[in-house]
Amino acid sequence: MNWNIYLSGEIHSDWREKIEAGLKAANLPVNLTSPNTDHASSDDCGDHILGAEDAPFWKDHKASRINSIRIRNMIENADVVVVRFGDKYKQWNAAFDAGYAAALGKSIITLHDPELTHALKEVDGAATAVAETPEQVVSIMKYVINGTLS
Repeated sequence: MNWNIYLSGEIHSDWREKIEAGLKAANLPVNLTSPNTDHASSDDCGDHILGAEDAPFWKDHKASRINSIRIRNMIENADVVVVRFGDKYKQWNAAFDAGYAAALGKSIITLHDPELTHALKEVDGAATAVAETPEQVVSIMKYVINGTLS
């Protein structure tokens, strides 16, 4: 089986690259997907494709609707959804992705520092695993796929 893993969440650190490298080093049969992580194009796609908006609300609305085409399809096709919460910015979109994945019955691994545990208690409550490092996510997937402990 080839596992589809959707990597949702903050875009300001290298957590995705660490997970990808770890999964590749373990030679696990996975396909990784994620939202568009280029912040500028994600924010500007609506204006660029469908025409400029004067009001920020409508600019964000168009962009979010276009981005949701990718996000919804990738979450729906995922076997596992990893949701990373960083400490620098509020990732409301990541919380929404976690809720959407939970509503679909997807397996969810949340990834965040211990300092965010209280703030994310409801999101963690819907998760099937809560990790603090990308390496733990890799170890979870090694166990889930191969049934062996690192």
